[in-house]
Amino acid sequence: MGGPVLLEVGRIVKAHGLRGEVVVALVTNRPERVDVGSELQGPETSFVVRSSRPFEATGDGRWIVQFAGVDDRAAADALRGTVLRAPPLDDPEALWAHELIGAEVIDVSGGLLGRVDSIESNPASDLLVLAGGGLIPLRFVTARAEGRVTVDIPPGLLEL
Repeated sequence: MGGPVLLEVGRIVKAHGLRGEVVVALVTNRPERVDVGSELQGPETSFVVRSSRPFEATGDGRWIVQFAGVDDRAAADALRGTVLRAPPLDDPEALWAHELIGAEVIDVSGGLLGRVDSIESNPASDLLVLAGGGLIPLRFVTARAEGRVTVDIPPGLLEL
C-alpha cells in the first residue's frame, strides 16, 4: 500500500549563488525541517541538508539551503520548483492537517457538527472547513483522538 506518509514541507524556489545553494520556501512553521542533517524527499530522490540559514533579505520565511551532492549553480538550477516532503514530526501537542482532514467534529456536549473537509489558512487562526461549509477556528479545538476532533465553539458560530 505504499510507503510512509510524507507531508509537503517546502519548495525549491531558485538557485542562490554559484556553489549549489538554493532558496527554499517553507510551507511549515517548523524550521527544524531544514536543520543540518535533515532528509527531505523530492519526487525522484532524497536530499540531505548540508547547511541552512534564514534568507533574511526576503523576510518571508525563506531559507538558503545547501544539499549534499548539489555543488554548483547548474545542479541547483535543475532543482527549481521541486516540492520537498518529509515524514510527520513526532509532536503529540501539534495538530496536523493530514490527521484532521476527514475527522468527525463534535462539540463539548457530544453533538456531531460534521466532518473536516479541508483546512483553510487565516491570519487570525487557521480554520477547519466542514463538509457542509461551516468554518471553525482551530483555536476552538479542545481535544483530538484518531478520527475525531472536539471543539468548544461559541453559541451561534455555525448558525448563519
